[in-house]
Amino acid sequence: MADNDDIPFNRNFPLKPGVVEEVRPGVRRVLCNNPSPFTFTGTVSYIVGKGKVAIIDPGPDDEAHAKALLDAVRGETVTHILVTHTHRDHSPNTPRIKAATGAPVYAEGPHRASRPRFESEKHNPESGADRDFRPDVQVKHGDVIEGAGFALEAVATPGHTANHLAFAWAERSINFVGDHVMGWSTSIVAPPDGSMIDYMASLERLEQRPEQLYFSGHGPEIPEGPRYVRFLARHRRAREASILHRLGKGEADIPTMVRAIYIGLDPRLATAAGYSVLAHLEDLVGRGIVVTDGDPVIGGTYRLAS
Repeated sequence: MADNDDIPFNRNFPLKPGVVEEVRPGVRRVLCNNPSPFTFTGTVSYIVGKGKVAIIDPGPDDEAHAKALLDAVRGETVTHILVTHTHRDHSPNTPRIKAATGAPVYAEGPHRASRPRFESEKHNPESGADRDFRPDVQVKHGDVIEGAGFALEAVATPGHTANHLAFAWAERSINFVGDHVMGWSTSIVAPPDGSMIDYMASLERLEQRPEQLYFSGHGPEIPEGPRYVRFLARHRRAREASILHRLGKGEADIPTMVRAIYIGLDPRLATAAGYSVLAHLEDLVGRGIVVTDGDPVIGGTYRLAS
């Protein structure tokens, strides 16, 4: 969904799968070989610390990636496994790493939707959710996970998923932001798993924090993180304005709005774009600006409130 000239995207990320790269003292990253229109070059796992370390986001169900991570920490002790959220490109490799290291798993909780599913919505088994994931330790906003030479503060960042966490290393002015903020593209917010209301509030939460350097679940690091977050928030407000502009011409369904708003969109991303529009529409319906017959769902027709 990278069609936004107003955001200073950076798609320069030459890291090869399986290669261990130390990007800052005490921060290493390893790329999984799972490229796609949604994952860019693949999922990035992080190793924090030296000697006694934490692994953030073990990645998808991928034996080769698990081996690369374990090879990267050979001779060291993994004391913590942290998971930002329960999408299938981030958490399913966790059992492999836990079995090999014995380290406890820290996360906000099992996968859940941001809101109850409407009667008219069908459950989509291809939503990308890892519904088997269960952490050993459930982490709340503000909890600090301490290891040898690092302390990572859990920052609740729901929106992309309801259980999304970032992990802030305040001492280094670093924040591991998962998929909430990405340098190569905007994040997908797809109801009912995702929520635009939550997403915007989480952007504001990150913007108000002091950490400057963001490490994301996909793509390169993001310098001046809070400034970048302001670009993302401005883009989402512009997207809302585009939806309202289209509805100003008359009622429309979501595919019509996607064609009007996402010019030149990769056809493989049309469904994701539709859910992003739905996320905005849910917010607009909740605020009484837009109306629809029945629940705000992907197949609905929308119009401006009179």
